[in-house]
This record gives sequence, C-alpha cells and structure tokens, in this order.
Amino acid sequence: MAFQIPFKFSGSSKDVPIAAGSRPSRMMEYDQPLVWVTLILMLFGMVMVYSASIALPDSPKFAWLGDRNEYFLERQFGFIVVSVIAAALVFRIPIAQWQKWAPMMFIGTLVLLMLVLIPGVGVSVNGARRWLSLKVFNLQPSELMKIAVVLYAADFTVRKQEYMHKLTKGFVPMMVAIGLVGGLLLMEPDLGAFGVIVCIAMGILFLGGVNIVWFGGIGALLVVIFTSIIALSPFRRARMFAYLDPWQEDNALDKAYQLTHSLIAFGRGEFFGVGLGGSVEKLHYLPEAHTDFIMAVIGEELGLVGVLAVIALFYWLVKRAFDIGRQAIALDQTFAGLAAKGIGIWIGVQTFINMGVNLGLLPTKGLTLPLMSYGGSGVLINCVGLAILLRIDYENRVRMKGGRT
Repeated sequence: MAFQIPFKFSGSSKDVPIAAGSRPSRMMEYDQPLVWVTLILMLFGMVMVYSASIALPDSPKFAWLGDRNEYFLERQFGFIVVSVIAAALVFRIPIAQWQKWAPMMFIGTLVLLMLVLIPGVGVSVNGARRWLSLKVFNLQPSELMKIAVVLYAADFTVRKQEYMHKLTKGFVPMMVAIGLVGGLLLMEPDLGAFGVIVCIAMGILFLGGVNIVWFGGIGALLVVIFTSIIALSPFRRARMFAYLDPWQEDNALDKAYQLTHSLIAFGRGEFFGVGLGGSVEKLHYLPEAHTDFIMAVIGEELGLVGVLAVIALFYWLVKRAFDIGRQAIALDQTFAGLAAKGIGIWIGVQTFINMGVNLGLLPTKGLTLPLMSYGGSGVLINCVGLAILLRIDYENRVRMKGGRT
C-alpha cells in the first residue's frame, strides 16, 4: 500500500506550489525496497543472535542469566522496535534541519566521548571504557559519532567548498577535528571505530572535491599513523603477529583464538551449512559469537549460500546509498548528496571490516556487523542513519516532481 499524506512539510509555513492543471501534490511513495532490505537484515540478524546466544546461559560467565535462553533474543527484539520507532521520527525531519544541527551534534558527541573516560561515569567492559549507562541499555558514543561525522563532514565540505583545494583552510580543520575524535577513541580504546570514522571523513572530503595531492599525502600519513599505533602497542603488535600465523599453537590458544575458531566455523559450513541452530562453535568455543563474530555463525549454519546472501543485501544497501547521493547532487543538493554517500561509506566500510575479520582477511578487531549484531547502540544508530538516507531519497522524489521541501 502506498504511504501517502498531504504534501506539506514540518518546518515550513508555505504550501508547495502546484503546477497548472495538476492535482494537489501529495507525498510520493517512499523507497520501499530500502525499508524492506533494512528490515530483512535486522530480523535475520535477530534470528542469528538467538541462535548464537542460546547456549550462553550454560557458561559460568553468563551464570547470571539463569535459564533465560531467550534473554538476548528478547533484548534484540526490543532494540529493533525502539530503533524502528526512532527511524520513523527521524524520517520526518527535513535534511536542511540536519545540516543546521550538524556542528552541534559533532560537539555534543565529543562531550559524550569525554564523559566515557571519566571513572564512575563510563562503563568498562573487558578492559575497554566505551559505554555510558542509560539503565535500560548502555549507549556507545562512538556509534553516535559515526553519524555525527557523516553530517559534520558533509556540512563542512559544503561550507568550505571554495577552500577545498587549499590545505590550511580546506583540509587541516577537518583533520584536527578527526584527530581529536581519534585521540578520545584511542583512550577508550576503540581503534576499529576510529578507522571507520577516518574512512567516512576522508571519503566525504574526496567526494567533495578536495585537492587530490593533499588527499594522497594525508592518506599516506594516516597509514603511517595507524601502523605506528599498532607497532607501539604491545597488545596490538602481538595480535598482528598472531594474525599473520594464527595456526601456530601459542597463537591459536591466545591472541588468534577467535580467528581460528571463526575459520573453523566457516570450514564446517561448507556450501549449505550444518543447518540453522546446528553450530558447534557457538557452544562456548567462539567468543562474542552473537556480536562481533555473528557472521561466522551464519557461515557455519547456513554455509556459503547464507554468507553470499548477506553480502548481496549489504552490497545493495551501499549501492542504493550512492545512487541516492548521486541523484541529490544532480538536483543541486550537495549536503544531502554527500551525507547519503557518507552513510554508504559508513555501512560499507564497517561491513567490510567485520566480514574481513571473521574471514581472516583482516586482523581481529572488535567491530559489529551493522543491523545484525547484538547491541542497542549499533542497531539504533544504523536505523537513524538509514532513516536520514530514506529522507534524502524522499526529498529527491519531491524535487523531481516539482515540489519544494
């Protein structure tokens, strides 16, 4: 059924002009495939979270669960419901309003990243201080920063368009802002989120027309910085060496433990998997099977077919984001176009890193699979980002029909 309401927008007191001889304008149909793909990924993820977590109550680490095998399923379902409601509300906000809010959102999220580091305020899990307790669930500011950086970088590129070919005015201010974010994230520590945020900012600047020479130089500098961070950290250095030789006995029992068991899971799945619910690796062999390594459980239970289906859905999502962004830019909506492409970069890069880690293509890094892994902050912010993308597409359709937003 088409979703239609009277063609009048919040934030504007004027009706949209109507072309001569036409019927009164009404809201055009929203992008239903985008909504359905998002819902399919979330619901499929919920099923896999249930499968991956059903045996956790048997572990001493999760003894507090008692016999509540459905605990993570129920919470993930709650996260999805809240996220869908939030997305529906976000969709109603015009993109012009997001552009106005972008700088304050960035600053506000920076403050949250600082609060995380304050003892007694930030919640520490497994030695990492990345969360703020909201009683009902823990908020991860680094997830919120991803959408804040998308909007801030897009707004910065539009405001500084005439300076994008200059280093001091077009590139340095954004690098200073991202450097500040990176410093806070490394103190948590959360190198994975920092990597995604750097890719988002660099991608938007590149698409916005930054000087290619400066872009290449800064890109090379970032490679040196990330390499130095790994080399100067004994823990990260040991993890890198373990990644290079995961099957060496000491590595397989220590730093490469997750990687080796993830690879075993994929190996057991072969082409069609061992069947939904039949994973052995999730039975306390593969740590974080319901979060960072949910793709390994999919590979084991649904095989290559299941893995390729998930990859295809994410590929469609990222491609659709770039298509929407290209259409917005063609309609002279540069901020909206860069924001849409930034959302595509964010989802694409995070998905690639998570799948790469699961498949052994990249060193182990704690980064969730968008929309599918267990967690309230991740699903909520992913849905907010995709709701903004849906709004951009909606406004594109309105403009192509001759209306105004």
